[in-house]
Amino acid sequence: MTSPVLSVENIDVFYGASQILFGVGLEVRAGQTMALLGRNGAGKSTTMKAIAGMAAPRKGHVQFLGHDVTGRKPYVMARQGLAFVPEDRQVFPDHTVQDNLIIAAKKGPQGQDDWPLKRIYEVFPLLEPLKARAAGRLSGGEQQMLAIARALMGNPVMLLLDEPSEGLAPIIVARIGTLLKQLRGIGATVLIAEQNMHFCLGIASDAVVIDKGQIVYRDTIAGLKANKEVRSRYLAM
Repeated sequence: MTSPVLSVENIDVFYGASQILFGVGLEVRAGQTMALLGRNGAGKSTTMKAIAGMAAPRKGHVQFLGHDVTGRKPYVMARQGLAFVPEDRQVFPDHTVQDNLIIAAKKGPQGQDDWPLKRIYEVFPLLEPLKARAAGRLSGGEQQMLAIARALMGNPVMLLLDEPSEGLAPIIVARIGTLLKQLRGIGATVLIAEQNMHFCLGIASDAVVIDKGQIVYRDTIAGLKANKEVRSRYLAM
């Protein structure tokens, strides 16, 4: 079996004196779409920030593409091929959609150039008619699409998506789900942090469940679907 693209090994993360993560570990392999599931406050976003370099672990290790990257700065992680789409999207509101995309354009760490602007507009057809509109005037769903598209403009090896369905209308959630299925279909490597289990069931291949800062379950999505006890105990809202 090939080495994982991402390996998180027994990390503890603190905010000040408060410990948020307790020995968290997970692996994501090339072409996997992994769902990191848990209720609000379970530690999903902190796990994503620890991977992306925004919350340095006090203990444990993060390995990316076989290298120890524990505590490296976010811009270093981006250069190495990790793209993070945060929960609040963080588009540049006064810049146009196209400017938001172009500003993120770069080749991947091995010179990959799989996501030129033309392809972005083909995969995200909702964005092309809006390319001259200021990003701050987009709906929440349009901003989410833009944030994911902007991440792809950097030709990443792996995408981290933090709560991509949060606060969006069901029809927009369905569109984002369709997009993520497309990405899985072309072999993208993705880690999605979500509390919306149903959104992930048709998208992800595998799942880990986090509760109170600890990983409490890991299996395929099919295994999670079949495990009513785990879904009821850790994921029922």
